[in-house]
Amino acid sequence: MLVGGEGTRLRPLTYTTPKQLLPVAEVALLERVLTQLAAHGVDEAILSLGYRPDAFLEAYPDGSAAGVALRYAVEPEPLDTAGAVRFSAGADHLDDTFLVVNGDVLTDLDVTALVAFHRSHGALATIALTAVDDPSRFGVVPTDDEGRVETFLEKPALGEAPTNRVNAGTYVLEPEILDRIPSGRRVSIERETFPALVADGAVYARYDAGYWLDTGTPQAYLAANADLLNGRRAMPPAPEARSVAEGVWVIGHPELDGEVEPASLVGDGAVIARGSTVRSSVVGAHCRLDPGATVEGSVLLPGACIASGAVVRGSIVGRGAAVGPDCVLEPTCVLGDGTVIEAGAILRDARVPAAAGVEG
Repeated sequence: MLVGGEGTRLRPLTYTTPKQLLPVAEVALLERVLTQLAAHGVDEAILSLGYRPDAFLEAYPDGSAAGVALRYAVEPEPLDTAGAVRFSAGADHLDDTFLVVNGDVLTDLDVTALVAFHRSHGALATIALTAVDDPSRFGVVPTDDEGRVETFLEKPALGEAPTNRVNAGTYVLEPEILDRIPSGRRVSIERETFPALVADGAVYARYDAGYWLDTGTPQAYLAANADLLNGRRAMPPAPEARSVAEGVWVIGHPELDGEVEPASLVGDGAVIARGSTVRSSVVGAHCRLDPGATVEGSVLLPGACIASGAVVRGSIVGRGAAVGPDCVLEPTCVLGDGTVIEAGAILRDARVPAAAGVEG
């Protein structure tokens, strides 16, 4: 699993926490990806680490997550996607068909069907495809009627893509591919490895209409949380969550004296004071909303505090951050861990770094 990136689009949150360890409805993104894979029989994963590998080791000291055994491959330097695959898989001497998964994508992809398709076609590589509205932001993958990939176009110009079916970030690969990836340098699987294999007619692709979301931007991160709460994904928002009203979920024992409206999740130990309002939001464990505070379409990470009269809309508030009285945060603000926003401040689409001295 590729989890080595710095998550630059989600800064300042990722200055202190790697993207894959950020919670989505109170469960780490990595664990959500692993849970999906485990449902299709995956019981072991190699994490290709680069940025802040210590955080993963600390998060999973027993070497497992979501019922999946973890092994770690820490890149000595950034090797890009294919380089990371060779480094991780080669170090483990893989000698059978294996999966490669981008660790920042949430999906209901039918991995079992993808592997079966791969084997039935005798492919060296098979790419999962999804459909998007704007393929210019992705690797576009046109195929023939048998599913054989005809070309691989990485981020074509707007309006020039031959199809809206794009690389979904999940691959089934044969170990022979590792010998096709040069060692000791950065190699992109999208720009170098796959195009070379396509020229040999060895790459197939399978479209899957299931849920798919690249969580790498603040807007997408908010959407990932919302999709678990508004029913777009037909599953409970978290394993421990229980419904206390239509569209309202809680974990553990929060204090719900204020108004909590659909579609929302409130974490263990959070305090929603009388006169405050939560709407279509995730309020993390041990957060606090003072009387008169309003949080709408937002995510509060654990320990965040919203003071009286403050309004937070379409924003992400980092761990332990404090939004002062009568502040207004409008879409799409992202506050780093431990940030303090002074009383009366009005912010829109702001990025506020973590407080000095705050560590991940």
